[in-house]
Amino acid sequence: MLTIKLAFRNLFRNTRRTVLTAMLISLSLAALISVDGVMRGMLTLLVDNVTGTIGGDAQIHRVGYRENLDVDLFMENAAEIERTLQRDTSLKSYSPRVISGAMISSSYNVAAGLLYGIDAERERSTSKVAQAVLRGEYLAGGDNELLIGHSLAELLEVDLGDRIVLTLSEATTGELAQALFRISGILNFGMRELDDNFVFINISAARKTLAMTDQQTHEFVLTFLNLEDAENPEHGIFQQFNNTETEALSWLDLNKEISFIIEIMAYSSLMIGAVLFLLASLGVINSIFMSIYERIYEFGVIKAIGTRPSEIVRLILWEALLLALISCVIGMLLGFAVGSWTATNGLGGLGEVEFSGITLGNNILGEFHISQFTTFPFFTVLLTLAAALYPARFAAKIVPSEALQRSL
Repeated sequence: MLTIKLAFRNLFRNTRRTVLTAMLISLSLAALISVDGVMRGMLTLLVDNVTGTIGGDAQIHRVGYRENLDVDLFMENAAEIERTLQRDTSLKSYSPRVISGAMISSSYNVAAGLLYGIDAERERSTSKVAQAVLRGEYLAGGDNELLIGHSLAELLEVDLGDRIVLTLSEATTGELAQALFRISGILNFGMRELDDNFVFINISAARKTLAMTDQQTHEFVLTFLNLEDAENPEHGIFQQFNNTETEALSWLDLNKEISFIIEIMAYSSLMIGAVLFLLASLGVINSIFMSIYERIYEFGVIKAIGTRPSEIVRLILWEALLLALISCVIGMLLGFAVGSWTATNGLGGLGEVEFSGITLGNNILGEFHISQFTTFPFFTVLLTLAAALYPARFAAKIVPSEALQRSL
């Protein structure tokens, strides 16, 4: 207790220097908490765009289908797969799809794109196709209804009610088929790939156009109650459907580029924290050295009367520990204040951010996590103590005869 009392008094001998050093450490901690909150919010938004827009948490296909989207590689037993999915309590929803490349033609232009035949009702709880309707109406079950991205509609110079002709190859036979549709809705996903290339029709109309039966399906998209289940390769869904006929892949496997970006973003807080605390450590070292030089005569005296070097090291480290604890309290309060503001108001005015064709809105909401107030302060204390080791070792090696010759 005597060492702690001495450390506390020594810490506030020069209040201005102590306050400035504490603010340097606390602002670094607050900045790290705030940046981590924003990065977590950005990650949540990115994952939501990847999984919630159309990709789902996982997908089931015929083996080899994803390599070139071959319309002939469909699953024959859609009803049996659905019964299996219905029994899995970890699933929130699922939806079958029929997919084919197509030539999309209007009276003014033509474009290559991707046709999605979807179950309109099930897609409401599986994807954001219904929420993406910018103008017009969502699919209601009609044979000639079609949803089109706003960018593709501009390219084809079409609007609501206009006719669209889809030209595609029938499954199995490869015969060319054409079908006439009318635009019932204009979509805006905020993802360039979807808005530029995709059209959606009812799955029954897609099967009819592709000469497929009601049991033939190219894809089942899944959403889980807990996203972590989709990232677990040992989950029952993946164990059951990964075989010689079918494959079940999580959203991480389906989006290699996005998963790589997420891994890099996950380490961003570590890199930013390393830079911030490197600068803060230099400030701590400078502050403690200044304190030691001011008290070098005192250190000479206490060493001359028999104080061991380890006791001097302990005194300096207690000073650093108290400084770190005070700084952490201030830093956590500042970080909580800034984090609360970003969690409520977001970071507007940053413009739109695009990752691999996925556009993130200009209002990114921050997120709190327990590690921001446990792990970050712990490492702050640890790094402050590490920075104090060098000055403490210097103080422990002070030669009393040299120190006593100095006058303050």
